[in-house]
Amino acid sequence: MFQYPERTRKDRILPKSKVYGNAQPSNAVRQRFVSQVEQIVWRNLLIPETVNLPARDGIEGIQVFEIALKTGELKEDVLRSLDRAIPWRLFFELTYQGKVRFASAYKRSSDGSSGAPVVEDYYLTPWQPASAQRFPLPVALDLATLYEHMLLRHMEASALGIAPRAGEPLATVIERGKAIRAQRREIRRLEAALRRENQFNRKVEINAALRQSLATLAALGWAGSIQPDPENPPAAPRALPSTDRAPAGPRRC
Repeated sequence: MFQYPERTRKDRILPKSKVYGNAQPSNAVRQRFVSQVEQIVWRNLLIPETVNLPARDGIEGIQVFEIALKTGELKEDVLRSLDRAIPWRLFFELTYQGKVRFASAYKRSSDGSSGAPVVEDYYLTPWQPASAQRFPLPVALDLATLYEHMLLRHMEASALGIAPRAGEPLATVIERGKAIRAQRREIRRLEAALRRENQFNRKVEINAALRQSLATLAALGWAGSIQPDPENPPAAPRALPSTDRAPAGPRRC
């Protein structure tokens, strides 16, 4: 997605044991680290000294991690463990067999006394060739604004394609994204119920509820089609036989 300045490069391997020590993941999550993650590399560090932008609103830096996958699939609780283990704002680049997809979640400081950061839903882009064009970082006056612009780019380029409206604050975009996810789940539930239902009267009721949910979704700014779990497709990218048709190219980001 982004072409990071050379002076931000770190290129250091992050041992999984360090993540375990800081995040204290459950045994199930630790097993996913073992079965799904080949290697974690700390790729970039965006701080005032490397991007010439001042810190603001408690955001002192942004880190970028590349996660090489073993199978092309990764459960979000692995990313969440990393976000909880590292207090700075994070962006992830997931790689597998010459492909890359980008992932990020809105993270903010906790309002409670625990001090643990609050990590919202993740936004993942479709897979694309690792050699695809990257773009310069968004123009910003400070690290907080840079973080917002980077996150919004991820949200728009994700499978959900959530774009900010004119003058819409980041917090409002995040809440709208939550509402869109909830309505999509409800629509899938209603569609499944409609397929199972045999009684005419119940079909009429479910259809009415479905139309209302679709109208609500449209009002939230969603213009796509409803498909199961677009951000977590069941098939990972793989080498295709020469007789297969290559997958359609994803949105460039």
